[in-house]
Amino acid sequence: MRFAVPTEPPSGNAWIPGSSPGMTEIWFNKPIGPMIPERQKTLIYVVTEDWYFWLHRLAIGQAALEAGYRVIVCARVQAHAEILTGLGFTVVALPWRRGGGTLRNELKSLWMLWRLFRRERPDIVHSIALKAIIYGGLMARLAGVTARVSTVAGLGYVFTSQRLKARLLRRPVLAALAVAMRGRGALVTLENPDDGERLAAGGSIRQDQVALICCCGVDTDRFAPVPEPAGVPIVAMACRLVRDKGPAVAVAAMRRLRAEGVPIRFLLAGGTDKGSADSHTEEEVRAWVAEGLVEWVGHISDVASFWQASHMAVYPSRYGEGVPKTLLEAASCARPVVTTDMPGCREALVDGVTGFLVPVDDDAAVADRLKQLAQDPALRHRMGQAARAKALAEFADARVQAGMLRVYREVMVG
Repeated sequence: MRFAVPTEPPSGNAWIPGSSPGMTEIWFNKPIGPMIPERQKTLIYVVTEDWYFWLHRLAIGQAALEAGYRVIVCARVQAHAEILTGLGFTVVALPWRRGGGTLRNELKSLWMLWRLFRRERPDIVHSIALKAIIYGGLMARLAGVTARVSTVAGLGYVFTSQRLKARLLRRPVLAALAVAMRGRGALVTLENPDDGERLAAGGSIRQDQVALICCCGVDTDRFAPVPEPAGVPIVAMACRLVRDKGPAVAVAAMRRLRAEGVPIRFLLAGGTDKGSADSHTEEEVRAWVAEGLVEWVGHISDVASFWQASHMAVYPSRYGEGVPKTLLEAASCARPVVTTDMPGCREALVDGVTGFLVPVDDDAAVADRLKQLAQDPALRHRMGQAARAKALAEFADARVQAGMLRVYREVMVG
């Protein structure tokens, strides 16, 4: 369930993606001829939130602009519309919410998407994450858009939670995804193979329409290595403070280390998420601070400096993610990571080489690995250098951008 997207074609050759059912790639040893001017192509992104596009897909969107696409971003608008508009994107505000809003707003969002697709006649619709895929994919099909890309950025709450609501939603979500992601000219990009196997088993995708590509790269120039700071070892974590991302597990690990007398500090960055029922409350986080387990810095804008001021990273997620960007940023800064053996997390590192994988919800295992890293500077350095090398080789923005632009060309070939 994978085809490799080459970063660069051999010099002097034209790369033409094959259109066979197996999505083979064909290299033709033929010089590229003169380009015939074409009308500007329109690419529409459908995402749940403007901040999500800003944090996780901006580099790919900018690469599309630079490649000559007219790019429209459809999302719930909170704080980034003006910024995105200033960068050259057209922003369309949708009234939906990630976890579901009023029926009126949900229906209005569907209507707005259908009208937009009918009016703009986009060359490509790229929907990112499950809700956007269902809404954007369905409306794009109804509007007659054949070139559609669906990016599954992790299977999330519906597929990883054991709560009754999540279990009841799985079958209808799989059915809706099957309708939204199928059809002539539709491609699906996945960030880890586990998600593909689960979706294929549920009948939502075909093997011949799948590309395995990390769509959430990292700016390896900005997130650059610097020497470790002096003083007590610092473990850092940056994420939305929702339970499934594991901040409470990290806190429990710190409680164990403090009881053992291990000298270590824990810096926690990120805010609570009022839009998620799974979010920790501000009172919970402040209680951790009062207990002396956490130094909470809240929302930060300079994430690179945050990682550079640390010695190691922790991310004990239990959430079904693609490839967490926070892990890529820490790795790019040459910081080893302790994270859980979960889809997406395990793709971001090599266990025992660039960091450590631990079982889900095992704060004792998290504490043991953090203690090992805190007490062994040579191990931190060795793992950090390996993490940086992996980030450069697999997750650098330029590589990810080139791969996604080739996916766009592939989907338009049909």
